[in-house]
Amino acid sequence: MHNMTLHTLTTLQTHTDITDTAPSFTRAAQFRVGATLVLFLFAACSNLALLASVWCGRGRRLASHLRPLMLSLASADLMMTFVVMPLDAVWNVTVQWYGGNVLCKLLCFLKLFAMHASAFILVVISLDRQHAILHPLDALSAHRRNRRMLLLAWTLSLLLASPQLFIFRAIRVEGADFTQCATHGSFSRHWQETVYNMFHFTTLYVVPLLVMSCCYSRILLHIHQQHLRDKAGESYLRRSGTDIIPKARMKTLKMTVVIVLSFVVCWTPYYLLGIWYWFQPEMLRITPEYIHHALFVFGNLNTCCDPVIYGFYTPSFRADLAACCRRTTSDASPRSLDRLSARQGPHSGESDPATNNQAGD
Repeated sequence: MHNMTLHTLTTLQTHTDITDTAPSFTRAAQFRVGATLVLFLFAACSNLALLASVWCGRGRRLASHLRPLMLSLASADLMMTFVVMPLDAVWNVTVQWYGGNVLCKLLCFLKLFAMHASAFILVVISLDRQHAILHPLDALSAHRRNRRMLLLAWTLSLLLASPQLFIFRAIRVEGADFTQCATHGSFSRHWQETVYNMFHFTTLYVVPLLVMSCCYSRILLHIHQQHLRDKAGESYLRRSGTDIIPKARMKTLKMTVVIVLSFVVCWTPYYLLGIWYWFQPEMLRITPEYIHHALFVFGNLNTCCDPVIYGFYTPSFRADLAACCRRTTSDASPRSLDRLSARQGPHSGESDPATNNQAGD
């Protein structure tokens, strides 16, 4: 985050050399803080709106088994928003660490946990879309299958981030009034730290990218094969008129493809530069500081993209959000409380849209 080797430009911030000249709050760092605060405000508002729309409005045009996926994605983005962004901004301003040892461990753990959760949930969404397209008649088991995959995604994120609690600690530089949250001394050999960084680079980026690429490649191949059969006049099972894939399902597929592409586009430059620094550490001193600051900000832009993409592909987004706001307002009014107390019977409440038939899956 600073003009010295305080980290290797990875999301892990593990390679720390606290023996260098103390860093300062440079112009490039000031730009990073300003841009991060703007992204924080937009990401917080948009992801909270997405969460409210899907939770309260129930995303009327979204299949019931897709709602937990979008709720989890919004939750992971909110973790990125409220953990990663403020931590990065404040740390750049203060330059050194003032939070103590416990907070150092906890925040570094939460940062990696949020990063893994965001990537793994995109993997779950990709696997769900693959199954929906390749096995359209197996929709009844989708809800249970997605719940299991989401549980696995959150659990893996928790486990993979847990080493941060042990390798990070607040270290005070001898002979100087300077404290930093770093991994200094946690690895006895440099190659051990390299292996640790490469492992998390693989779990954060390489594995999710490979799985998502495989899923959508299989989907495209399946659509192409169906199209060839259609042209050849072969009979095959269809669920909606003459469409190869029902329009609602195709629209959901397009939305998830764009969400995955935004992840790849936003984070690829940052991760590639981090890899370059790992194997050519001297380049960290040669490369202009504003480059890695700008790439980190560009990576955080991904947190803002998901709710925008969802809103673009979901016509009922604004209506669901407005309905959620109206419901909150009306439920808090005295008149609505009187009406609620006058109702009798267990069936007087609104029916849960999740139990109704959905347009898309």
